Amino acid sequence: MSLAAQVTAKLAGKRDAQLESEILQWIAAIVGEPLPNGSFEEVLKDGVILCKLMNKLAPGSCKKIATSGPSFKLMENINSFQTAARAYGVPEIDVFQTVDLFEKRNIPQVTQCLLALGRTCYLHSDFKGPFLGPKPAEECKREFTEEQLRASDGIINLQYGSNKGASQSGQNFGNSRHM
Repeated sequence: MSLAAQVTAKLAGKRDAQLESEILQWIAAIVGEPLPNGSFEEVLKDGVILCKLMNKLAPGSCKKIATSGPSFKLMENINSFQTAARAYGVPEIDVFQTVDLFEKRNIPQVTQCLLALGRTCYLHSDFKGPFLGPKPAEECKREFTEEQLRASDGIINLQYGSNKGASQSGQNFGNSRHM
């Protein structure tokens, strides 16, 4: 098996059909129209649906959407989505490469990006749902007084363990060396 075939097989093993279906349902609910029939990657491949999604989340974020034309025009849709997703707050590490989707090279990364977009929606108070994925944790800053901080000085941490049985009485020490 060639290296390319091995990589493709490994990436295919990371796919979750149920999750991909949930993402498509979420996108359809946000966009407000039924999605075309087809596999996850075929529905999203030209970037049109992704641009419509971003325009619902952040109106005007994808200005031009090419519905047909040469491949580079359709790839511009994906680039437009990626730019809008970053501006919306999706972390750079979660954004997929254009070829990951257009050439179906790394569909799990596309899934990860859309999940990150769904989580990012929680951070926008103007967005009323539906949401996708778990709500991100919020920072819980705590303030401690000097007295509270010093109260732990006399406590022995459990990580220090016990020294029970650690002492060597000298009875057997070195006996294994003598022959």
